[in-house]
Amino acid sequence: MVSLWRNSKRDDPDQPQSQDQNREEYNHQDDQDRTFNHEPTERTSLLPREDGHNLLSPDDPAVSPYNLWTVRALRALSLFALGITFVWWTFLLVSIFVSPPLIHTRGSGFFAFSYVTLTVGYLVLGLLFFAVPSKQMTIWGCVLSIILLVNMIIIVSVPLIRLEEGWVGIASIVWATMVSLYQIIQNRTVTWGKREEEERLTGREETRRSLREWLAVLCEMVILIIFGLAALLFTATLILRARDASLEPRGKMYSVHGDTFKVHLHCIGDRTTEDPDQPTILLEGGEGPVEHSLQPFIDDAYQNGIINRYCYWDRPGLAWSENAPSPHSAGMSADVLSEALALADESGPWVVVSAGVGSLYSRLFASRHLLEVSGIFLIDPLHEGYLDVVGQPGRGFVLWLRGVLSPLGLDRLAGAIIRGRTREDRVIGRSAYQTGKFIKAKLQENLVAVTMTAAEVQSARHIQMGETPLVVVSSGQRVRKDPLWAERQEDLSHITNKLVSWDVVHDAPHEVWTSGEGRQVLEKRLREIVEASRAHRE
Repeated sequence: MVSLWRNSKRDDPDQPQSQDQNREEYNHQDDQDRTFNHEPTERTSLLPREDGHNLLSPDDPAVSPYNLWTVRALRALSLFALGITFVWWTFLLVSIFVSPPLIHTRGSGFFAFSYVTLTVGYLVLGLLFFAVPSKQMTIWGCVLSIILLVNMIIIVSVPLIRLEEGWVGIASIVWATMVSLYQIIQNRTVTWGKREEEERLTGREETRRSLREWLAVLCEMVILIIFGLAALLFTATLILRARDASLEPRGKMYSVHGDTFKVHLHCIGDRTTEDPDQPTILLEGGEGPVEHSLQPFIDDAYQNGIINRYCYWDRPGLAWSENAPSPHSAGMSADVLSEALALADESGPWVVVSAGVGSLYSRLFASRHLLEVSGIFLIDPLHEGYLDVVGQPGRGFVLWLRGVLSPLGLDRLAGAIIRGRTREDRVIGRSAYQTGKFIKAKLQENLVAVTMTAAEVQSARHIQMGETPLVVVSSGQRVRKDPLWAERQEDLSHITNKLVSWDVVHDAPHEVWTSGEGRQVLEKRLREIVEASRAHRE
């Protein structure tokens, strides 16, 4: 009745009313309607009126998608996902230096860390520009999701990559892919919420953007393009890894250290039962894979009949061998070699031959197998006095940074595309230092050089058998250039009491076998150490 009376009163020409009186009646009637009806909610539309009284300006702060509980719930979910991802990122960061239980991966772990880093960045980006959704963000989000999906397929489908990445790497790429898909849904939902609130509060959808919003959209696009390029480089590096995985090891892989990782061991030549005192050369590589350095020279000596049999292996993280849990010292590597030899049913007598930093590893092995090692051959060896250089914090930081960036594969991709590097180059050759496994191994070497490894080498020097035949061959270039190096080379010639020879090859570099004079000296001393070993056994 009140409504009918109000309408009839407005239509009666004999009762003229002012605009203010009409507005007052409308407001009075609205109050009465709210008394008898439900209170307005976030879904209640504000109907436009002739004077536009209840419509808001598009620039009013009240016009926001945050008014909808759906949008607020999505933002809370994003914050929760960011918290979980950051905790996981912290665990992966720590696992590079110290492997927590069940988180060790047989590979470097840098790929998993990179995927989680990308995920953290994507979630932060989505939260920073949560209220400024755009079509560009949806498009680039779709591109990123497709690339990450391809990454996931490669990791899961290639057996060696799947084994190296383990459940940690697989979970990381799956989570990164899920978050990228979620971000697309979030962007579309906020776009819908923004449109809904604009229509409800302003009467129409706002299509214009302020300068601040355009700058936000531009920033979103730039960052997403960077994310997309990084994911694309991850894909290219995984393709190279899949190609490298097809290179079969020359020897056999042995599970060691409680089946937590595998190492590669290869023995060449037949055992002889006629001469049990005939030693087997046990080869330890230097700074890089032994296949690219010392093994070709030893193989030539074997082909020429200078030696009858030799074995070589790859330290954890080098060539075909998988990475060991962190921390991992030189003494631990010596124990791993002992386990691999036992699994391969290989026994001495051994003449350990090593070069550079590998000499520390071979000396530790010799000190732990006093009755089986019948000769020590050191080629321009690294003295334990230089372990402080190996363990410099600055060097460790550079190795860590190289490892974090290694999934991008910039150097490996350039080598493959521009320089024609092959899978042999990347696994056992000149480009092996670029792989994440190699970098992780060198980082592990750096972390414990002045603590665990230094103590182990010092102990080995105290218990080394005094009558073991010893040969030291030094680089003339290094000796002339660095008097301290020369002094420490001489000191290494006294680690046993039975020095067969100490030679300084005049023009030879650190890798003595790469010069003609150096090869001649090495072959000569190799014959002598074999004969001295036989005499030592008798």
